[in-house]
Amino acid sequence: MFLKVQLPWNVIIPAENLDAKGLMLQRSIIIRLLDDFSSKKATKDLGYFLAVTTLESIGEGKVRQHSGDVLFPVVFSCLTFKLFRGEVLEGVVHKILKHGVILRCGPIENIYLSCQKMPDYRYMPGENPVFMSEKQSKIEKEVVVRFMVIGTKWLEAEREFQALVSLEGDFLGPVSSSMM
Repeated sequence: MFLKVQLPWNVIIPAENLDAKGLMLQRSIIIRLLDDFSSKKATKDLGYFLAVTTLESIGEGKVRQHSGDVLFPVVFSCLTFKLFRGEVLEGVVHKILKHGVILRCGPIENIYLSCQKMPDYRYMPGENPVFMSEKQSKIEKEVVVRFMVIGTKWLEAEREFQALVSLEGDFLGPVSSSMM
């Protein structure tokens, strides 16, 4: 799910980037904010940071004693992406394993769909393994699959989420290419 959130942030501008002209300072603050924002990647509470939408305010700068750099408190709005239990989403299959598949959905790379959560699908080994249903529906690499989130796990060291998903429910499974 996409969330729009407003965040306070501290932006540090090196002394050599300070300029008497306000526009250059504002530009430096925005560039530094975007750099910091992109390197943060995600948080447990807000999910993945996708985009800064508006810079709401720039507070008064405070000179840091030891470095001479200036710290500016800013407030901005941004978009984030976070999975929630019970949510129905679509992802793309990027790995087929004997016991399930790994999907990608937006910025999340590790979404696991266990074969136990794919009713009516059977693993078919081979050079290009697939999961095939009795109705000849295939789950293979690059196929878009609609799924329901069972649970998520935040990995602090990697600053990313993992998810466990299911096809148990109505209108879940491979998405027909004619619908896209």
